[in-house]
Amino acid sequence: MDTHKVGSDTTVLADSLEVPGIGHMPVNAYVVTAAEPVVVDTGLSVEDRDFLAVLGGVIDPEDVRWIWLTHPDRDHTGGIFALLEAAPHARVVTTFLGAGEMTTERALPMDRVYFLNPGQSLDVGDRALHAFRPPLFDNPATVGFYDDRTRICFSSDCFGGPMPTAEIAESGHANDLKPEDLRAAQLLWATIDSPWVHLVDAEKYRAGLEPLREMDPEIVLCTHLPPAVRMTDRLLGTLAMAPDSDPFVGPDQAALEALLRSFEPGGAPAAA
Repeated sequence: MDTHKVGSDTTVLADSLEVPGIGHMPVNAYVVTAAEPVVVDTGLSVEDRDFLAVLGGVIDPEDVRWIWLTHPDRDHTGGIFALLEAAPHARVVTTFLGAGEMTTERALPMDRVYFLNPGQSLDVGDRALHAFRPPLFDNPATVGFYDDRTRICFSSDCFGGPMPTAEIAESGHANDLKPEDLRAAQLLWATIDSPWVHLVDAEKYRAGLEPLREMDPEIVLCTHLPPAVRMTDRLLGTLAMAPDSDPFVGPDQAALEALLRSFEPGGAPAAA
C-alpha cells in the first residue's frame, strides 16, 4: 500500500488488486484531517493487509471521530472492526441499509452508528460533508460526499477503472493515462460494476449526472481510480456514454480452464 496527500488535508491510502485479463484495480481509502478526523472506507478484507497499521502512519487511530462507510462491500470494510476497537470515540456513518447489510457477516455496534441519507450533511467541526448518491453504484447503500472546504468529491465506486500497472493504480493520477485509455477503462468498469446502466432510460440517467456537474469539484476521489484533478467534465462525459457502451461479458468455463492450464509447467494441462 502507498499513502500520499491530495490537497491540503486529505490523504490517500492506496491499494490495488490484479484482475487477470482486466488490469490492476485501485482500492482506495482516505483520511480527511478535519477538526473531527474522518476515515473514508477501510480497505480490503484479505488476510495479508493490515489497514490499521497503514492508517497509523497517517493519523493516530484514537484521534479518528468518524468512519464514513461509502457502502458495505468487502473491499470497503476490511479494517472497520479493528479501527472501531482502536478508535473508541469514532462512529460509523452509514445508512439503514448499510448497517443492515453488515449484519449478514458481523453487526456494527449500533450505539456507534450514525445514519445519514443522501441530501443530508455531517458537521465535522471545521466543514460540512454533504452526502449524495453517486450516479453509478453497485450497492443500494452507497453514499458519497462533497467536502465544501476542499472542493473534493468522494464518489465511492463511481468513476472507477482498472489501471495498466500497480504503480499507476497506487501512486499515480487519473490523468497519467491517455484520455482514450482512461475512457476505455472507466467504461469497462461501469459495465462490470453497474450493469443496470444498460437497462435505464438513458436521458433520465444523463440528467442524473447534472448535480455532480453543478457541484464542480476540483478533485474527484474514487475508491477504484487514482485521484482525478480538474477532470470533472471529462469524467462525466465518459459516464454519459455508459448506457450505449458494450455490456461486459465475463470469461466462461472454457476460458477458465485455459487460464488454469497456463499455470502448469510448459502450459500443459494438468493430469486428470
